[in-house]
Amino acid sequence: MVWILIILSAILLWFVSLARIIRQLPYASVDPFVNEDGISPRNIMLLIAHPDDESMFFTPTINYLISRGHNMYILCISTGDADGLGSIRKNELYLASAVLKISPHQVKILDHPDLQDGFGETWNWDLLAKIIGDEARANSIDMVVTFDNYGISGHPNHCDLKHGVRKLLRSDSGKDLQAWELVSNNIVPKYIGPIGIWLSLHHRLVKDGRVHCLLNRNPLQTYAAMAQHSSQWVWFRKLFVAFSSYTYCNTLKRVE
Repeated sequence: MVWILIILSAILLWFVSLARIIRQLPYASVDPFVNEDGISPRNIMLLIAHPDDESMFFTPTINYLISRGHNMYILCISTGDADGLGSIRKNELYLASAVLKISPHQVKILDHPDLQDGFGETWNWDLLAKIIGDEARANSIDMVVTFDNYGISGHPNHCDLKHGVRKLLRSDSGKDLQAWELVSNNIVPKYIGPIGIWLSLHHRLVKDGRVHCLLNRNPLQTYAAMAQHSSQWVWFRKLFVAFSSYTYCNTLKRVE
């Protein structure tokens, strides 16, 4: 009987949380980007390591910013060719970006010989900083959003992006650039779906404005975007998208 009550309570909390996301919590919808420094709209670069990162992890951020009229660019550092599917995965990223309302002209996918996909591949932070800086200048980017030190899954390519961005910020060419990182959750908060919004909101409140919680009012768009990555859309990724808190909200922290 106790277990039945626990399960029913969890299901109820799941749907209450989802309803809150769709209706938008008023204190979670404060836009940390619009009109900051008097600049609107912003030119924002989403920096990812592989095709499908944008759909698996960042759709709340993408949907939130596009709905507020910002210009989103995607810079993907590799084609995701670890399994020899690089050319296929490139096309899938363009398809997913269209679902997310990002023009293919604002998506760039690199295939640098020193920045290849793989758990055993170490990416040079100075090289990353130079590439990111060059792309930022070419597209008048004033803000970058990327992974944090753990990179959600611990993938070294994800982690290297944060270090490349930090290198850029500490250089003269990056002094006017603002950067935010997607906060990695521990194992339980990572897989509690929309219930994760309550932890994200608590994190935001205790960090005194340096952390912001962006909610995804259209979680089905995450499924639609990820489904474009047909080479990756296997059963365990379908489960990940269903139960991952990153489908429903993103917690962004300012990179200092």
